[in-house]
Amino acid sequence: MPDTDVGGGDVDINTDEQRFTELYHRHHTAVANYVRRRTASDDVTDVVSEVFLTAWRRLDEIPPAKALPWLYGVARRTLANAHRSQRRRGTLTEMLAAQPRHLVDDEADSVIVDLSLARAFDALSDADQEVLRLAVWEELPARQAAAVLGCTAAAFHVRLHRARTRLRNHLSPAQQAPQTSLGRADA
Repeated sequence: MPDTDVGGGDVDINTDEQRFTELYHRHHTAVANYVRRRTASDDVTDVVSEVFLTAWRRLDEIPPAKALPWLYGVARRTLANAHRSQRRRGTLTEMLAAQPRHLVDDEADSVIVDLSLARAFDALSDADQEVLRLAVWEELPARQAAAVLGCTAAAFHVRLHRARTRLRNHLSPAQQAPQTSLGRADA
């Protein structure tokens, strides 16, 4: 079915697809062997795909009698680009390796601690949970938290201490969070 491109000329998509399919079937093995002899086997599929993508984009520029040499030329340039990219990656890797190392916490460990802490928190009574929420989540000073609970600041300190202790008891020693993260109770 003819289609009209932006310039107003007729373009027969089926004919282009047929030409490309024929080109691909005729030369794919030769191009793949060419690439395979010049690069690591892991990169062959990517490079060959790039060669035929270029061929599709520039189908009208491919000389019919010299299609294979034209494809080899595209493969050579594609390989050169791939090799330059690998060299740049290698240089970047070396530069990064030479940089001072900063230890970064493993996110998986953090998630495990968070889940353990959440399970331990859920195991607490509602009263202990509320004391910890007021101290940690709401960051209320002891006097204000005591007012919320309807007790004295001293009673709030005792309740907070007991809630922290019960929370720690629900955690294994390796999973226990530092005391400071369990809420402060300043007056």
